[in-house]
Amino acid sequence: MSGGVFADRVVVVTGGGSGIGRAAAVAFAVQGARCVVVTGRRVEPLKETAGLHSAIVPVVADVRSVAGADAVAAVVPGVVDVLVHNAGILRPTPVGSFELDDVREVLETNVVGPLILTRRLLPLMSRSGANIVFVSSVVGQRRAAPGTSVLAAGKAAQDNLTRSWAVELAPRGIRVNAVAPGGVKSAAMKLTPSPEQLRRMSLVGRRGEPEEVATWITRLAEPSSGFVTGQILPIDGGMGLAAL
Repeated sequence: MSGGVFADRVVVVTGGGSGIGRAAAVAFAVQGARCVVVTGRRVEPLKETAGLHSAIVPVVADVRSVAGADAVAAVVPGVVDVLVHNAGILRPTPVGSFELDDVREVLETNVVGPLILTRRLLPLMSRSGANIVFVSSVVGQRRAAPGTSVLAAGKAAQDNLTRSWAVELAPRGIRVNAVAPGGVKSAAMKLTPSPEQLRRMSLVGRRGEPEEVATWITRLAEPSSGFVTGQILPIDGGMGLAAL
C-alpha cells in the first residue's frame, strides 16, 4: 500500500486529458491514490495523462451517456472514494443566433453528464468519507460575458447540484463541494491577453495554472476537510471581484 493522504483510495476524474483534469489526476496519484481513473473522448491526450503516473488509468468514454458511465464503472477497482466532475465544454451561444446543437452539447456535458455518472457510481461510494468535487466556474456566479449564457447556466446548475447533493448525500457520509476557477491557462484558450487585459481579468494580474486549481480539488477531498461540504470555492485570482 502506498503512503500519502489518499493512500488506498480510488479516484475518478472526468475530462482528464488536459488542463485542470490532468493536473488533478496527477495530484491525487502523487498523494498516494491507489487508482485514478481518468475519462475523456480522445485517446492520445488520455495516454499522455496516464504516462505521468503509474496509478492513472485512462478510459475513453463519453460520460454524457449511460454507456460511458458503465465503461467507467467497469474499470473501477471496487469502490470510488473521490469523484471529480471536471469534464466541460465551451461553445459560443449568443442569445440571438445560437445553434441548438451547441446548447445541447454544453448542457449535456456540464449538467446531464454529472447526473448520469453520479447515479452510476453512487452505489460504489460506500466507504465513509467519500467525496464529490465539481469543477464549476466563475462564470456561473458573477463573471458572465456575451455569448456565454448557456455555459454560465450550466455552471450555475453545477453550483446548485453541489449544494443540493451536499444535503441529500450527507446521510451516506458523502461530502460534495466545488471549485470555481476563472482565467486558468488551458489548451482551449489560444489567445494571449495583454498585461492590461490581465489586470482587468484578475487582481493578481495573471492567469492561473491548472495545478493551482488541482491543489484545492485535492484539499477539499482530504479527510482533514471533513467539516466542509456544500461549498463553492472561487479560485480566480480575484476575477469575480474585478468584475464588480
